[in-house]
Amino acid sequence: PLTARYWFAGSIAVPLVGKLGLVSPVYLFLWPDAFINRFQIWRPITATFFFPVGPGTGFLYLVNLYFLYQYSSRLETGAFDGRPADYMFMLLFNWICIVITGLAMDMQLLMIPLIMSVLYVWAQLNRDMIVSFWFGTRFKACYLPWVILGFNYIIGGSVINELIGNLVGHLYFFLMFKYPVDLGGRNFLSTPQFLYRWLPNRRGGVSGFGIPPASMRRAAEDQQGGGRHNWGQGFRLGDQ
Repeated sequence: PLTARYWFAGSIAVPLVGKLGLVSPVYLFLWPDAFINRFQIWRPITATFFFPVGPGTGFLYLVNLYFLYQYSSRLETGAFDGRPADYMFMLLFNWICIVITGLAMDMQLLMIPLIMSVLYVWAQLNRDMIVSFWFGTRFKACYLPWVILGFNYIIGGSVINELIGNLVGHLYFFLMFKYPVDLGGRNFLSTPQFLYRWLPNRRGGVSGFGIPPASMRRAAEDQQGGGRHNWGQGFRLGDQ
């Protein structure tokens, strides 16, 4: 998928540029003082793609690249199929929330929080799907973000980064699906029209922030009365 392709490519190119010394890594981190006082406005973008790859971080980097490709692709071709503007808005909303949090909490790297926010949205949209993880463990997809939080911590990650990503993903999911669809509330956010002009809907996709995809609407129509929605079909961890 187009967005996943460029996000994945950027997450390889920017760390490679820093690793080869073409640009000093000190210019790629998110430092509040440099961003606010020195007007180095590129830092929130480079901090989203950059990761300091080394002997102690290489495996963590590769694992999160895998999560990026798998779950960004699945969302883009699943719940957001035919709606690239709505998917881009989700990424922008999550990214802005993570940048604000990063500036407030002095988080210098934003790659893992953004990946985890996308993974969290996928897990909630496929919450009842049984997924397989390492060593044959099986559980519902809704628990996957928290399992990966612990897994990343074991292999050298930071609980704070993963936790921020999960919380931002939950905020987006609540505002987009849970509150307007399940609880009957109003839509507080909507995809800007310029994104629809830039990335028009394809194959009859449904536009509009807070409107569930067609598969989710059919599942809701099949239900009698209230209850939890079947958010769609999921995938096993590691499936291609």
